[in-house]
Amino acid sequence: MSQAAARQPETEGEFELRDEDFNALRTLVKQHTGINLGAEKRALVYSRLARRLRALGLDSFKAYRRHLEQGDGAELAEFRNAVTTNLTSFFREAHHFEYLRDRILRPRMAETGGSRRLRIWSAGCSTGEEPYSIAITVLETLRDLRQWDVRILATDLDSQVLATASRGAYAQDRIAGLSPERKERFFSPPAAGAAPAHTAAAELRELITFKQLNLMNELPMKGPFDAIFCRNVVIYFDKETQRGLFARMARLQRPGDLLFIGHSENLSRISDAYTLLGKTLYRRN
Repeated sequence: MSQAAARQPETEGEFELRDEDFNALRTLVKQHTGINLGAEKRALVYSRLARRLRALGLDSFKAYRRHLEQGDGAELAEFRNAVTTNLTSFFREAHHFEYLRDRILRPRMAETGGSRRLRIWSAGCSTGEEPYSIAITVLETLRDLRQWDVRILATDLDSQVLATASRGAYAQDRIAGLSPERKERFFSPPAAGAAPAHTAAAELRELITFKQLNLMNELPMKGPFDAIFCRNVVIYFDKETQRGLFARMARLQRPGDLLFIGHSENLSRISDAYTLLGKTLYRRN
C-alpha cells in the first residue's frame, strides 16, 4: 500500500504548526497525492514534515510552505514521499493470488489457441512485495514461459519505495512468511560479507517494470490489463477522487477483466463499471 497516510506519533514542540499552516499543507497533500487528511492527522503532518524542515534548515512551517510554493521539484518529491505510508508484505490477502492462479492463469493455460498475452498492473506497489508475489504466482503456474508474453507493471508515487522495489533486496524478516521452497527458488541468500538481504531472482525481476506514477494524473498506459491490483491505495481518498481514479482504470480494462482492491475498500456508489465477485474482487462489466 502506498499513496495513503497513517498515524505516526510525534508531538509539536520544536516548530509551531499553526492552523493556517496545517490547512495549507493538507490542501497541498490533496493536490499532489489525492490523500484527504482529516484534522486527526495533525500529528502525522507535524512528524513527517518536521523532518523536512530540519533537512532544509528552516525554522517554521510557514517558511516550508513558501519553499514549496517556489516550485522546487526535488522538494515536492520529498514532500510527497514524506506524507505517504507504505505497508505491505508478500502474498498479503492470499486469496487474491489464489484467484489469479485459479481463475485467470490456469484457464488461460488450458485454452487451445488462446491468447498468450498477459498484462497485470500493481498500482501503489510500495516496496515491491505485491508485484513480486504476482510474478511468483505467474512463474509457479504457467509452463514454458517462453511461449507467453507476460508483463507486470508496478507503479508508485513514492520514489524512495520504488528504488527499494527495483533493487528487490529484502531482509530476512520481510521474507519470513514465504515457504522454504519459494525462498530457495526465488531469492538468493546474502553474499558473504554483504548486507543481510535476500535478492529477488532474475526470473522475477525480468517480468516486472517499475515506474513512478501519480494516480491523480491521466494514466499514460494503453492497456488492456487482464488484472489490476489497487489494494489499500484509496482508503484516504475522498469519494470524488475515488470515482475519477476507478473511471480511468476502467478505460484500461475489457469486460471480464479483474480488479483487486483492499479489505477496507469497496466500489459501492463509487463505480458502476465493475461487479462485485466477492472478497474485494471485482469484474469489469
